[in-house]
Order: sequence, then structure tokens, then C-alpha cells
Amino acid sequence: MKSPICTLSDDKPPFKPNVPLPGTTVPMSTSSSSVSVVASDQQEKEEIDPLLPPPKATRSERISWFRRKLPKLEILKSTSKSKRFHGRVLELYNNNCSAQFFMVWLSPAKSFGAREMLAVDTLFTTNPGACLVILSNSLDSPKGYTILKPLLDQGFNLVAVTLDIPLLVKNTPAEAWLRRLKTGKMDPGSIPLFMHLSDLTRLAVLYKYGGIYLDTDIIFLNSMTGLRNAIGAQSLDPETKRWTRLNNAVMVFDLYHPLMREFLHEYSTTFDGNRWGYNSPYLVSRVIQRLGHKPEYNLTIFPPDAFYPVNWLKIPRLFKKPGTTIEAEWVEKTVQEMSKGSYMIHLWNKVTRKMKIEEGSVMHKLISTHCTVC
Repeated sequence: MKSPICTLSDDKPPFKPNVPLPGTTVPMSTSSSSVSVVASDQQEKEEIDPLLPPPKATRSERISWFRRKLPKLEILKSTSKSKRFHGRVLELYNNNCSAQFFMVWLSPAKSFGAREMLAVDTLFTTNPGACLVILSNSLDSPKGYTILKPLLDQGFNLVAVTLDIPLLVKNTPAEAWLRRLKTGKMDPGSIPLFMHLSDLTRLAVLYKYGGIYLDTDIIFLNSMTGLRNAIGAQSLDPETKRWTRLNNAVMVFDLYHPLMREFLHEYSTTFDGNRWGYNSPYLVSRVIQRLGHKPEYNLTIFPPDAFYPVNWLKIPRLFKKPGTTIEAEWVEKTVQEMSKGSYMIHLWNKVTRKMKIEEGSVMHKLISTHCTVC
């Protein structure tokens, strides 16, 4: 099936996996760099704790709090460690990767657990020859190396790199936002700042390097190496079948794509740190609703089955083992449909993080056939 060049609706032919979008690909490359920069557990704690605003603080109280914390926020600075970012990314992407992937991890290294390891494992199992950069200060450490070693031992082209936010936003519309934030006069919002920095970083890294950005709560089912300039709908209007919300958990864009620059401009000019999703799923939805029809964007919007085949309300059922013959038949049908018709499953970690994957469940069957290290 030939993918449409640009669409703002989801009433398209049935989705088939592994179909490249039209146009040539941007050169992508690989290398087996490993993680080597030292950071202690105490450093990890210091990197995260200053980004958590005091609960129930007023706007003026948050601004005062943030101004006091600013000198400690290494994540907002270019340091001797972060200045290696560009070189290490190019080193990994310099040997013909089948695709270049990015993830962002701004939590402590010890929080990178079995769920996140599965995401990386299934990524490489379904995308052989791909390369992955994890933008993470905490994983770019001896502790992070130990955590990632089972994946590195498989020969996966993987590296965790301390991010350089000033470098990433330089000469982009978001540079002005970072400058305002660092004055200490701007309200960082009631939502933890690391969430907003994750939203910013994914946009900036795709703009500066091109490739595929992915959240860490995903199970991969099919190769994404042929995709270009694509984003997925999370929901559709039941009557018109047109998308009602897009999501930024999966984004595929060429280097310096103009739509990515529009995303960065929207982030910089409309930032609101108090409204969940405003700088992330709602941001990409706003911009594409306004501008996405331009033919020069060569944009494809995939229907929910591609990246989000199960919404957050229904995802728990996939973790449960069947209790009856009818349920067992539903499990087998669901596994076959997802294996054939979806690139991945988004696990909606806020809902499922503590759920056990029961043997015989949809998740158990899909993972067992799409992972290597597990």
C-alpha cells in the first residue's frame, strides 16, 4: 500500500505495516559506542529533585522557588560532559544505521526498569541494524552502563548521552524560551519541569538530527525503518473518522523539517507549565490542525491502529490472562490483528506501570515473540 503524501483525516485505506512513505531517506548511520561518563547516585538525585515544584505553591511562590534552584540546574547548562553530546551522537550515527531512533530519560537511572528495557529490546528485535540514542544524564554513568549492559552485550547500537539543551535549542525558536526560563522571572508551572524539558528535547533533537522519537513505554511489533514525516492519531471522531487528537509519543521527521520548527515556535510562544499535555499532545495537535495541510510538509497522519491500537481506558485488559474459551479466542485474534496491523503498542505507563503481565495474556504473547533479551 502506498502511504498518502499528506492528510489531516484518518479515513484512509486499511493500515499495513512496513510500508515506506514516498520520497528518499535521509542518510542514517551507526556505531557501537558505549556509555562512559561518571555520575553518582547523589548527582542523579540532585539532577531530578530541583525540577519538582513545591506542592500547591502560588505562581509567585513557584517563581521564587525556581529562582533559588536555578544555580543547581545542571540540565539547563552546557557542561564539559554535555558538550560531548553532538560528537557522540554523530559517532553512533556514522556507520549506516537502518534507522536512527531517540528516547529521552530524565528520571534517575535506577528508575529505568523492566518496562523500559522491554521497549529498547523490542525496538532492536523488530528494527535490526537500527541505532538508538537515549538522551539521559542519569543513564550516561557507570550505573547506567550496568543497567544497559544486557542490551549492549547483544551488539545493539545503543548509547546513553548527557543532553545539551542549550546546544539543542540554539538557532531555533525555543532558544528564546530557554533564555526567559533562565532569567528566573518565568513561572515554570506546577507540573514537574522535567516533563516539559522532555517535551522540548524531543522536538529539538528531531529538528537538529532527524529520525524517530519514541516514548519508553512502548512494545514494538514491526519495523519502522521505512517511515518518514509521520505522526499518529490517538483518537478519531466516531462519525467523521477524522482525528480529534494527535500524540507526540511517536514522531518521525526529516532533518530540519519545517513542521518541527513550527512545533518549537509554538512551544516557545505558548508555553504553559500548569496544564497537562498542553506543551505535548495538544501542541502537535494545534499546530497540525492549523498548518499540517501544506503539501511541502509531505506529512502522513496514521490512524490509531498504527501507534496507539489500544487507548488508556482499555489497555488493562491486554495484561490479563483469559479465563474462558471466548476470552482465549479474543486473545488470539487480538494478537494476530496487532502483529499484522500495528507498528507498536503504547502501554500508557500512568495506567499500567504496576500491572503484572499475566501468562497467556495478549501482552505476554506479543512480548514473547518480539523480544531478544527478555
